[in-house]
Amino acid sequence: MKSILTKLALTSALIMSSSLMALEIDVKITNLTNGINFTPLLVSAHNKGAKIFMVGSAASANLQAMAEGGDISGLVSDLTTAGANSQENPAGGLLAPGASTTTSLSTATGNDYLSVVAMMLPTNDGFVAMNGVKIPTTPGTYKYELNAHDAGTEANTEKTADIPALANGTGGTGLATASEGFVHIHRGNIGDSDTTGGKSDIDASTQRFLNPVASVIITVK
Repeated sequence: MKSILTKLALTSALIMSSSLMALEIDVKITNLTNGINFTPLLVSAHNKGAKIFMVGSAASANLQAMAEGGDISGLVSDLTTAGANSQENPAGGLLAPGASTTTSLSTATGNDYLSVVAMMLPTNDGFVAMNGVKIPTTPGTYKYELNAHDAGTEANTEKTADIPALANGTGGTGLATASEGFVHIHRGNIGDSDTTGGKSDIDASTQRFLNPVASVIITVK
């Protein structure tokens, strides 16, 4: 009888411990840029080992798909396999300059790291990212600023033919001719003011950007 009671007590303690470790959080993302849109966002609470990317290393095929075309489905699949709790596209489409969106997540089952990613338009393979930040456990509000990253998978030509939904100009001869081959902090768009030629099809007066490009506010309940 003592053995059974001991096992029941341990089981109860484990359940209570797991419950105490679970947190409910709200995540608010704000686009801080002047003229850059974010494609559908992926917001995920995951374990420590489920890194979406590593700066200085080559991008995965699924990161490439997100950074070049805004397709988050592959990353969602990766994180789901790792047991993550994710929210897709909380803004219901593009997150425009100056706009915000909020979603809610649970950190249950050890998912106590937060990642946020989305392609930045117009860029060749630029994306905004929070990459595995430890979620605070004390109730309160916590603010973070996010940098733009470059997946290093596509040359930053800044040409309409190479960038989804870019319609500001055409005829640019292109800037970079080779991809970098590794994830790094984005240099920012170069752009120009020539809408029918020049080197870039990106508007230098509205679509250049500097870091940080987004803010994230985590509210721990």
